[in-house]
Amino acid sequence: MDISGKHILIIVENLPVPLDRRVWQEARHLKSLGADVSVICPKMKGCVKSHETLDGIDIYRHPLPVEASGALGYLIEYSTALFFEFFLALKIFFKKRFHLIQGCSPPDLIFLVALPFKLFGIKYVFDHHDLSPELFQTKFKGKKWLHKALLFVEKLTFKTADFSIATNQSFKEIAIQRGKMLSENVEIVRSGPDLRRFKIIPADMQYKKGKKFLIGYLGIIAEQDGLDLLMQIASLLLKQRNDIHFAIIGDGTELPKIKKMAIELGIAEHIDFYGMVSDDALLNAILNTCDVCVNPDIPNELNNLLTTNKVMEYMAVKMPVVQFDLKEGRYSALDASLYASNLTDFAEKISMLLENPDKRKAMGEFGYNRVINQLSWEHEKVNLENLYAKVFLK
Repeated sequence: MDISGKHILIIVENLPVPLDRRVWQEARHLKSLGADVSVICPKMKGCVKSHETLDGIDIYRHPLPVEASGALGYLIEYSTALFFEFFLALKIFFKKRFHLIQGCSPPDLIFLVALPFKLFGIKYVFDHHDLSPELFQTKFKGKKWLHKALLFVEKLTFKTADFSIATNQSFKEIAIQRGKMLSENVEIVRSGPDLRRFKIIPADMQYKKGKKFLIGYLGIIAEQDGLDLLMQIASLLLKQRNDIHFAIIGDGTELPKIKKMAIELGIAEHIDFYGMVSDDALLNAILNTCDVCVNPDIPNELNNLLTTNKVMEYMAVKMPVVQFDLKEGRYSALDASLYASNLTDFAEKISMLLENPDKRKAMGEFGYNRVINQLSWEHEKVNLENLYAKVFLK
C-alpha cells in the first residue's frame, strides 16, 4: 500500500513518543508506506525536547503540570493536554495540512481536538488503547456518576470517529456494541512486539547479582499494573528461598510507592529498579537473563479485557510467563504462561518453574513460535494497512 502525499497526525496523551511502543510502531510503519507523519505527545522523563525529528517523523511535545493521581489531578492534566494538543495541531495544520488525525486513548477526549478539523474534511481515527470507563471505575470505586459520564464521552468519541482501531477482540466488541460502530469500520491491530527490537541474546549474569535465578517485570508502573501485588509475591518467595533476584524495568506514578513498599517489606536489596530503559541493548540484556517473567496485572474488569504489551514481549525472547488468569492475557500467551488464582498460587507457580528448566524451555519455545507465526508486529502491521486502505478509499 502506498499512501504517499498523505499527512497523518497522531495524538497521544498518556505517554511520550518514542517510549509509547505501540504508537511508535504505528508511526514508523505509516511513514514507511510513504505518509508524512507528525506526532503530538507530552513531555516526560527521557523525552523533553519540544520538537525533534526521529526516523523522519516530526514529534511535538507539550508540558504537563501534573501526573494525575486524584480526580482533580486528572481534570488538570486532561484540560492542559487538550489545550496544548489543539494549539500544536493548529500549528502543524498551518505548516502542512494533514488529512487525518489518529487519537490514542486514554483519555477518550481527543475527539474534541479533532472536531473543528472535521469541518475541513479531516478524518478521525480512534486508536482505542484503554477502556476509560472501566479504568476510572477501578480508580474511583462507588462514583457511578463518573462511570456514566465516561461512557457518554466514549460514545461521543465513537460517534466522531470515522474508523476505530481495536487492540483485541474485546475492544472491537465494545466499539460495535457500546460505540455503535459498523464492524467493517473497526480493525483489530494488536500491539505485537517488533522483532527488530526484541532479540534473543546470551544471558549476562551480572544482572542476577550473584543469585541463581532472575525474575523480570517490564512495563508501566501505575495503580492498575499490580506492582504492589508483585512486592507481596516477592516477599512470599524470599521467605522460602534466597536464590532469586528481581529486575523491574519501567516507570510510572506508583514507582515511589512501590520502592517504599519494598523497603517496608524488607526485600529492597533483592530488587533492582531500572526505570524506563530506552537502550535496546540493555533491555535485551536484562530480559534475556531472566528465568521467569511476570505480569501481575490486578484481576478486575478492566485488566480482564486488556492486552498488555509486556506478555508478548516476554514471549518474543522465549521467556515463560506467570500471570493471573485474565481473558485477554490468556488469549495472548496460551501455553506460554501459567495462570495464578491468588498471591500464594502466583508465588508457588514461579517457584515451580524455577525448579523445572525443561518446563521453562518448552513454554518459552511455545511463546516464541506464537509470536513469530501470529502475534509479532510483522503480522499486525498488515491489519494497520488494511484499516488505512479503507480510510483513504472513502
